[in-house]
Amino acid sequence: MRRYGKHTDEDDVRVRPNRKGNRPRTTIRPKHEDAAEGFVLTVDRGRLTVLVDDRPVVAMKARELGRKSAVVGDRVAVVGDLSGAKDTLARIVRVEERSSVLRRTADDDDPYERVVVANADQLAIVTALADPEPRPRLIDRCLVAAYDAGLEPLLVLTKSDLASAETLMESYGSLGIRYVVTSREELAEGTAARRVREQLEGRITAFVGHSGVGKTTLVNALVERQRATGHVNAVTGRGRHTTTSALALPLPEGTGWVIDTPGVRSFGLHHVDPSRVIHAFPDLEPGTEGCPRACSHDEQDCALDQWVADGHADPQRLYSLRRLLATRERREGD
Repeated sequence: MRRYGKHTDEDDVRVRPNRKGNRPRTTIRPKHEDAAEGFVLTVDRGRLTVLVDDRPVVAMKARELGRKSAVVGDRVAVVGDLSGAKDTLARIVRVEERSSVLRRTADDDDPYERVVVANADQLAIVTALADPEPRPRLIDRCLVAAYDAGLEPLLVLTKSDLASAETLMESYGSLGIRYVVTSREELAEGTAARRVREQLEGRITAFVGHSGVGKTTLVNALVERQRATGHVNAVTGRGRHTTTSALALPLPEGTGWVIDTPGVRSFGLHHVDPSRVIHAFPDLEPGTEGCPRACSHDEQDCALDQWVADGHADPQRLYSLRRLLATRERREGD
């Protein structure tokens, strides 16, 4: 049924009033050119702690940014109450362009990427030499993620009083990766923290490691702060997760930042293109020059076999590379 006649004008159209009394929504968003700059320190259940002018401010994200838009290490634009007083809440209206993004997936079959940290320039891979035993495959995976994200890796080997670092470093010493070896005694005395801190000055360093390797204990010593630490289960040999969320902490005297992340038991590489995995093995990469086109590096004519046979690289390194690539190939075939 026609409500109006053929010759309807504006006065004939009934406009319903806005019951809420507010203006209708618009797609034009303010630019917030006067927003303050902030640095995301931690994220907890939708609330972000942001450092603004050397004071922590609790903030929430603007709706248009999305739920997963800001992570620890992000530089953001903040408006609202920036006093940092109790029960105040600011609002993040913009996430600035990132210089780097460290990602991982739960496993190689999981398509969902988890952004671990943004804007870091170094990845400290913390590994215990014993209790629990070192996991070279996890180290390799972290190296792949670091190189893919453009981060410089740093190996931090703990508990050298329980086992020597020589065996592990036989596989990594020739790669040119910087490393620091620490013991529990040195950690208690403070000498370990000083030597590790020398490698962190002027950088934003994300710390990753298997549960129970002493990562958070080391971070506590570095930043002179206490986060909860756990122990290694005597039966399973596994550590207990004590760090449940990433947290950025300043080094003393403002010489850099440490980002402590939750302990990991796996480091999925679903997000990394298999063709880029070789970049994490600089001791093997030169040997690929003789490979046939589109070589998978796990076939009969692969030049890496001869490269290793000629003594240019450790056979275990080639095994690690092919194990990673085989995992990727199984995922691609699913």
